[in-house]
Amino acid sequence: MTLAGSLSLRLLLALTTMASGLNIPLEVEQPPTIITYTSGPIIVLHFDTAITVKCKARGNPPPEYRWEKDGQAFVPPNFQTIRANQTKGLLVLHSEDMSKFEGKYRCYASNKLGTAMTNEIEIKAFSIPKFPKETLSPIVVTEGEPITLKCNPPEGVAPRLIYWMTVDLQHIEQNERVSMGTDGNLYFSNALKNDSRQDYGCFAAFNRIRTIVQKNAMAVVVKRLKPANDSSESSHTPVAPPARIPSLLLPSGVQTEKVLLKGEDLQLECIPEGFPTPSVKWIKMGEVMSPRVKFNNYNKLLSLSAVEESDEGKYMCTAENSAGKAVHYFDVIVEEPPKWLTEPPQSQLTVIGSDVHIKCSVSGKPQPAITWRRNGVMFRDDPDKRMQVFDDTVILFNAKAEDSGVYQCEASNRHGNILANVNIVIMNMAPLILTENNQEYAAVVGKEITMNCSVFSSPPSSISWTKDEKAIEGEGFLAFESGQSLKIINAEKGDSGKYICVASNMEGSSAVTAVLDVKDATKIVGPPQNTQVDSGKLAKLMCKTEYDASLQDTFELVWRKETKEIPLSSEKNSRYSVKGAMLEIMNVNLSDQGTYTCTARTSLDEDSATAVLTVRDVPDAPIKLDLSELDSPRNVVLSWIPGSDHNSTVTEFVVEYEENRWEPGRWKELQRVTGNQATAELKLYGNLNYQFRVYAVNAIGPGPPSEPTERHKTPPAAPDRNPENIKIQGHHPHQMEISWEPLSPVERNGPGFEYKVKYRQLGVEDSFTEHMVNRSVFLVNNTPTFVPYEIKILSRNSYGWGPEPKPVTGYSGEDVVFWHCLRENVSVPTAAPRDIAVEVINTTVLRVSWTPVPPATVRGRLGGYNVHWVRRRSLLNPDKILDLSHSMSFSGNRSHVIVPGLEPFSEYKLTVYVFNKKGNGPKSDPVTFNTPEGVPEQVTVLTSSIIQRDSVRLEWAQPPKSNGILTSYLLQYHLINETALEVIDSKEINITGADTNHWTLQGLKGDSLYRFDLRACTRAGCGPPQAEESRTDFPEPDLSQTPAVAPAQSSYNCSLSVPSSISGNSTHPPLGAASQESSFSTHGWMIGTMCAVALLTLVVVIACFLRKNKGGKYAGTPSPQRQENLAMEKVKEKEEPHSDTESQKMNDDTFCDYSDSDEKPLKGGSLCSLKGDDATGDSVSRYTLGDYADGGREFNEDGSFIGEYSGHRHRGSVSEPNGPSLVNV
Repeated sequence: MTLAGSLSLRLLLALTTMASGLNIPLEVEQPPTIITYTSGPIIVLHFDTAITVKCKARGNPPPEYRWEKDGQAFVPPNFQTIRANQTKGLLVLHSEDMSKFEGKYRCYASNKLGTAMTNEIEIKAFSIPKFPKETLSPIVVTEGEPITLKCNPPEGVAPRLIYWMTVDLQHIEQNERVSMGTDGNLYFSNALKNDSRQDYGCFAAFNRIRTIVQKNAMAVVVKRLKPANDSSESSHTPVAPPARIPSLLLPSGVQTEKVLLKGEDLQLECIPEGFPTPSVKWIKMGEVMSPRVKFNNYNKLLSLSAVEESDEGKYMCTAENSAGKAVHYFDVIVEEPPKWLTEPPQSQLTVIGSDVHIKCSVSGKPQPAITWRRNGVMFRDDPDKRMQVFDDTVILFNAKAEDSGVYQCEASNRHGNILANVNIVIMNMAPLILTENNQEYAAVVGKEITMNCSVFSSPPSSISWTKDEKAIEGEGFLAFESGQSLKIINAEKGDSGKYICVASNMEGSSAVTAVLDVKDATKIVGPPQNTQVDSGKLAKLMCKTEYDASLQDTFELVWRKETKEIPLSSEKNSRYSVKGAMLEIMNVNLSDQGTYTCTARTSLDEDSATAVLTVRDVPDAPIKLDLSELDSPRNVVLSWIPGSDHNSTVTEFVVEYEENRWEPGRWKELQRVTGNQATAELKLYGNLNYQFRVYAVNAIGPGPPSEPTERHKTPPAAPDRNPENIKIQGHHPHQMEISWEPLSPVERNGPGFEYKVKYRQLGVEDSFTEHMVNRSVFLVNNTPTFVPYEIKILSRNSYGWGPEPKPVTGYSGEDVVFWHCLRENVSVPTAAPRDIAVEVINTTVLRVSWTPVPPATVRGRLGGYNVHWVRRRSLLNPDKILDLSHSMSFSGNRSHVIVPGLEPFSEYKLTVYVFNKKGNGPKSDPVTFNTPEGVPEQVTVLTSSIIQRDSVRLEWAQPPKSNGILTSYLLQYHLINETALEVIDSKEINITGADTNHWTLQGLKGDSLYRFDLRACTRAGCGPPQAEESRTDFPEPDLSQTPAVAPAQSSYNCSLSVPSSISGNSTHPPLGAASQESSFSTHGWMIGTMCAVALLTLVVVIACFLRKNKGGKYAGTPSPQRQENLAMEKVKEKEEPHSDTESQKMNDDTFCDYSDSDEKPLKGGSLCSLKGDDATGDSVSRYTLGDYADGGREFNEDGSFIGEYSGHRHRGSVSEPNGPSLVNV
């Protein structure tokens, strides 16, 4: 703020100040002012024995009090029952009979300067309501005549409710003929014979005092009419009453005047008599009836709530029947009690010699009369003509100090009265500053502050503010309340200092000093960030603050969830804790989810920031499971309503079943459906009693299961399928063992379950030999040696047979010569596969197909097929001949396989041959093909160095394998939030040029953490990223870290990083130690020594590696690039492996094997020993190539093997530079 010029803040007020601005301090003598009093009416109930009436006023000197009752001074008749406190204005009345205190009271408060008075306070006392004791004679009428039963209920505390009932408390039925009026009487328009009874009772209920009183029962006797020509006393012939013109039982006369106050409820009532019973209609004469009008009591009562002046007028009711009609008129007049036209007259402070006008503007209907009083005493014109009264106005001419006092204006009409006390203070007084001198004020930068200078004077003072003897000027300063307050809009440090307020008028002047200290504002410089956390984990919210050091003692950091403050306890079992600026929530659950606010607070100001904590949890259980049949009880649809996913999308729903026949109480998985589906079509087994439940799965895990459905029973049926995985084995000559995988009990579908085994020699016998068995194995004896059989296994139960099975072919037992692989009477296959076709699936995977060899050419049991391929050359360097050989064996009879493990962008030659236990058959004709380009491998080295505060230089080396022609590099860089470890902002740059090995990024945010991801790209796409993290500043060197091996440089900050294990959110620190230029120059000897040691270590490792692999055979693991092959992973996800048990059995058999065309035996012995060594390897694991064959024997075409191959790294992948090897997978 600036201080310049001269700004005098003066009061430009009239010599008369109205009460809205009149606030005379109690330090100044003044007449009494009524502050509060008990307003009437005061209701005294019959059980009350004491009441208190309050009256309180302020004034200087303190006022004394007196009371009047009904216009007379109230003198207590008995000091023990009445006590009036003359200093506090409290009137306490005690008595067993409070009715003697009924009346209208006024309170007067007086001191030497005047008297103030209250409006009338009415006290009403009610005794216990009672009906008078009276003897009621029966009312005797003739049929057709009207009846009026009078209630005359006693008065009491409102509200009062009237009921007509019998002595046994049954309500008298009311209708158009019989009804109760607003006066409580029961009216009969015409009497009927059945109206005769002895117990008509009127009941009055007073709910406020919980009292019901009853009038003595009344009797009504209705006599029958006799025919005109019948004089017999005993005649019972009914005679209808004669028609009678209507008349009104209520109200009486022709016209009624109805006067009520504006806002009251209008009720007009017409209760007719006559025969037949008349009907009642209403109109408003000359006008349209208000839409607010309602008709009750069978149209006999017109009601209108909160009447207005527009509701005035003449209303007419008409009662009409077949004999005639009767009418009644109502003149409705709406009046008002007195009220102020604008506001009550205000108190005034003025100087001696001025004229004073007191105006009392009121309205009402009828027009109120105005009474004037001074200090509670009525007055008229002053004899010396200095005071004149003009109905609603009093004028004091040339007012003097002795004219000060309390003037009362009271306006009244027949509906009530209103009273105003007007304090008139006539005086001259020098300024009196009420604010304490040297008052200290504290403010914060950027906020506003108000300094006070409360002044009382007469006439009003002119007020000015100065600082450092200079008047205050500027838009940042605002004076208000006539200069008695000075506000600084936007406080600055320079506004601190002493401010002087000077008040002056014609009677004198006065001054006061205010001291201002402007402090630094409290700020949240690091607000909490929106955070997502899994249930059961630790949630952290950071809130970094800054505040003025002088406010340290008053500073506090408060955390709230929604609007409720979080309790921070030091107890060990508390889940909330604050460590500095960090709020930690341990073991979070769904109740912790919501908006969190941190508030940094001092005694002067505060700052707040919010963040949303999202808790991810397992999904809730589905609800409202519904089971409906489709075409049969065994084909049903289960539907459900998903529960909350708790901020993690549901990936799938799992349907489970339980049946109480075979395994009661055990739940088993039946089916899985995707997370966007809420129904499942279920195919059920027969003869079971099911119940189902569903649970949801998301990224956090499986949720709780739903409530189970009602039981669903399926009828028995024939089996749905036959046994699978049929094995035909000949363990001994002239014997064949047939085994199969039995059906589970739930699959039998009914009682009486058994199997039928059918077999015959293939191409020799016409009919099948059949046997019924209960076991899952059957032994056939006396079979020819190693001949093919056709076999069928059927299922049946008491309800029928399973479907017709496909025959399975197998061989009977071999002669003894087949069990010795070195004997001369078993030879190798004689034919090669034909029609070799190669389909390139992707850069590293092939589909190879062929026409299988004729069975007769196998010359023994078929072992399988071997695929042999040679990498001739890399298309990146076509002039260099590689001739790297590889092979893979696939057991069983098949016509196609999936071959993984090829190198991208290469030329290959491939052959296929069949093998048996004796050895390999001839190779097929070779097929030559090329693999397409692939994505490059990861960039091996990525380093960063700080050039400037906002600039980073990146350097890298090319990937070890480009797998194609390098075209560019893709650089992505991410700004990291160090608190939440989240990415705030991301950008990417495409760097063209395969030879580029460095790049400089500029315009980065200073003092921030960045992560850089660099990918090498070919035409096939970009490879995996290499990550590096760096801060955009010059960090201090940390000599406690061991520097990484890197080229010695004098001007760059080098680091060697490893890829982040978490994609998109790396938390790995750089491995290398950062240092500045001076650090390198100072410690160059250290860097040189360490680089030499690292280089020597690298040479030793390479030498050991070459020596270990000199034998030409590698461990059975896939090449590193196969671990990154996305296509293989996708294929793995598609297919669930199915074991090929027959192929597995064949693999387990002992037989001889040979290597490639060089006829070199495999190192480590023949494959005859694989069976015994299987415990140490996984060549016979359930993840075999045979597991992926179609129909249990054929290899699947969707490449499902690939995922297993890359994920489990079986020994079935062999990479040898000098020749292939046979490996069973």
